[in-house]
Amino acid sequence: MGGKDTFTIGLDYGSNSVRCVVVNCHTGVECGQAVWDYESGSAGVLTDASNVHVARQSPLDFIRGLTETVPGALEAARATPGFSAENVIGIGVDTTGSTPIPVDRDLVPLAASPEFAGNLNAMAWMWKDHSGMAEAEAITAAAAKQRPHYLAKCGGTYSSEWFFSKLWHCLNVDRSVFEAAYTWLEFADFIPVVLGGIRDVSEVKCGVCPAGHKAMYCEEWGGLPDAEFLTLLDPALGMARANLPQKAFASDEVAGKLCPEYAEKLCLPVGTPIAVGAFDAHLGAVGAGVSEGRMVKILGTSTCDILVAPSSTVLPDIPGVCGIVNGSVLPGHYGIEAGQSAVGDIFNWFVTDVCEGDPGLHAALTESAACLRPGESGLLALDWNNGNRTVLVDARLTGLLIGHTLHTKRHEIYRALIEGTAFGARKILDRLSEYDVDVQEVVNCGGIAEKNPFLMQVYADVLNRPMVISGSSQTCALGAAIMASVAAGADAGGHGDVASAQAAVCTFRDTAYRPIPENVVIYDELYDLYCELHDSFGVNGVSFDHYGVMKALLDLSQRVK
Repeated sequence: MGGKDTFTIGLDYGSNSVRCVVVNCHTGVECGQAVWDYESGSAGVLTDASNVHVARQSPLDFIRGLTETVPGALEAARATPGFSAENVIGIGVDTTGSTPIPVDRDLVPLAASPEFAGNLNAMAWMWKDHSGMAEAEAITAAAAKQRPHYLAKCGGTYSSEWFFSKLWHCLNVDRSVFEAAYTWLEFADFIPVVLGGIRDVSEVKCGVCPAGHKAMYCEEWGGLPDAEFLTLLDPALGMARANLPQKAFASDEVAGKLCPEYAEKLCLPVGTPIAVGAFDAHLGAVGAGVSEGRMVKILGTSTCDILVAPSSTVLPDIPGVCGIVNGSVLPGHYGIEAGQSAVGDIFNWFVTDVCEGDPGLHAALTESAACLRPGESGLLALDWNNGNRTVLVDARLTGLLIGHTLHTKRHEIYRALIEGTAFGARKILDRLSEYDVDVQEVVNCGGIAEKNPFLMQVYADVLNRPMVISGSSQTCALGAAIMASVAAGADAGGHGDVASAQAAVCTFRDTAYRPIPENVVIYDELYDLYCELHDSFGVNGVSFDHYGVMKALLDLSQRVK
């Protein structure tokens, strides 16, 4: 590039909006950004009043998000000295998932056709769609009997949040959509297909991140689950396998080149490399500096915990995690994913639906909750309001609040809900520790981590580990931009590997939250009670005599007061 600054674009497709960030490859400076909220449904989510487990999105919103954000981010970047759209060397993409989209033979979404416009089953099946719970349980049972190795890499249980549960559920409830779909593309694979003008499924380079973590893809057994196994579930699923993308790639690979149509729409050079897509949490971890011993926690409506371990090591299968996939986060490393199905969603539910307040109520409740000591409220909550993702992998579990009296105040409940999510996070760390996966430090990113010091201190005390905050507010988009830089390559002005790119652009905030010893002691007591309830309500065949739980909470409350 003749010594000129080079830039990459990171596209971050979240649950409610898409964000585009323009990043200087060698300084990490985010030169321009733009955000667009999805238009369809409520905050971009399409629901079904007759089934609370349905959550869909319009793939047409995803496409429009490109033209709504990329030109705006480029325009903002033009205020940066040395910036030129001609010096954009790559595009990276992260999305939510598993969010499969039914498409026709030309890889156009069925939702774009008049026949299926408005049909929820022809939309993108959002990550938090749990309508395929029965199918997930059947997949788990069949794999346990016929292909136990399939489950070993995804924590022992197949989830209703994942790819094949959703495809099978579509087949069971709307065969017309299933049969009209030539294939299904993960959201993370769909955006590079659109940008690259790809019209043949044989040319799709799908990401190993979505394929490995959500679709049981593994090179050890030849990629996706074999057709014989899928046929055992339903012959139509077995037949559908042939049209799915067959080979998966890490995100430092090029998925395609920007086609003339979108080069013109986005004001970018034709042929700009597009990196293979991945999930937001995994590339968010890249943007937050994930490395061996350093876990990244993406705190949002739900949470994802991402760790890595060298692929040269022998890594045990870990029950309850969301996948152990080679190359899904960093090339040459296993990516380990865990997480919680609801965190920010729980706080929003309490403020909006229970308290009937506006978003400003969060700050007032947080301020009052921070005045309490650990254990003072006498409350304890289980964080399963949207099921359990890790370690139980059970969408049929629900939330629990115990210890409330006629004197309980709403800020006390709010604090208990925050503490409950922290206990759920600790349960994940305990499971990892059981299998010798060491977590020395936790890097946190997302709006909650940046804006809520009280919550971060609770997490530090409950987890008994330092809580570090990522320097970037856009770690997912930054991680996508990093992968674009590596996919473009050092010769084009990018980077030769992910480690060098991270060293150049990843930063951390000066503020860090460290455990307060006296709080750790109290939370250890509460966590023991949490574990009792966790295992009693969540683990089949395990039972406890809960006679002492309420009294222990009362005693603890009186003691700390």
